[in-house]
Amino acid sequence: MTRMILTLDLKDDPALIALYRKHHATVWPEVLLSLRRIGVRNMDIYALGRRLVMVLETAPGFDLTTDFALHRASDPRCEEWEELMKTLQQPPPGAPPGLMWTPMECVFSLSEQLSPERRRPRWTGALRVAEKRRR
Repeated sequence: MTRMILTLDLKDDPALIALYRKHHATVWPEVLLSLRRIGVRNMDIYALGRRLVMVLETAPGFDLTTDFALHRASDPRCEEWEELMKTLQQPPPGAPPGLMWTPMECVFSLSEQLSPERRRPRWTGALRVAEKRRR
């Protein structure tokens, strides 16, 4: 599985932000099915004010540009959904021209920092001691 982190901003209008949240409380079924068809295994969108961050987990070989183009073309409702969302969104600062959802760069990963022998949870021994005490 591949994981990508993307960001964008909602337009600076409380009514539009509320509308975005309302639409995402009940995403159209055609959109959900299409996302699965193109290889999206999971998608979480987090908000802080008008800044959004998407955690996207996909099947191996997923290509953001190609596969989302297939998604948009898969059903007229998907195209309608994406056009509606564009009216509520704007690119984040630093986004390349024409790109809304912008991939973020990973600047730290705990699992990559730890050496293989230290990747095990450090509390394992403490759990064993606690279990012995319960017996």
